[in-house]
Amino acid sequence: MSTLPLILLLSGSLRAGSTNEAVLRTVHAVAPPARMRAVMYDGLAKLPHFNPDDDTDSLPAPVSELRAAIDGATGILICTPEYAGTLPGSFKNLLDWTVGGTEICDKPVAWINAAAPGRGQGAEATLRTVLGYTGAHIVESACVKIPVGRGTTGRDGLIDDPEIRRQLGNALGILAATASGDRTAAPGRA
Repeated sequence: MSTLPLILLLSGSLRAGSTNEAVLRTVHAVAPPARMRAVMYDGLAKLPHFNPDDDTDSLPAPVSELRAAIDGATGILICTPEYAGTLPGSFKNLLDWTVGGTEICDKPVAWINAAAPGRGQGAEATLRTVLGYTGAHIVESACVKIPVGRGTTGRDGLIDDPEIRRQLGNALGILAATASGDRTAAPGRA
């Protein structure tokens, strides 16, 4: 009996009404339950500041929960804003906590850049660098730029533009196929 791939959704934003959160909530909504599970991680604000002295066998509870969530996932999808040309400090802190563990090593990871055209490249470059240190398997074909304007989010907090929803589902499908080891899955079948 095979198990469905579990994709952990990591938002790099703490802002209420974040476009990045809306992207991931929409990814969660479009994930076909017969083919995969998508789970939102909501512990970003609870993580302590990274201190290598605390990266021991007795991890702070929020860090243990983060690492357990990563360990239990078969793939990770990230959507983060860019602040001052790089990742927000809180999300960089989350990634710093993953460097000392092995949970993310060889795990398929992708990101969605929802920034306006011409923005977000600094966050992408930093993601690529830090994920390289963790040993994550970056799924290039699932790393996409899908500009999402604030006006595309409905009252339910989900993106209602059908083309954006299709693109999000496609990226998720590629990542899930890679995470499940299905190299023959065609993009767009998520």
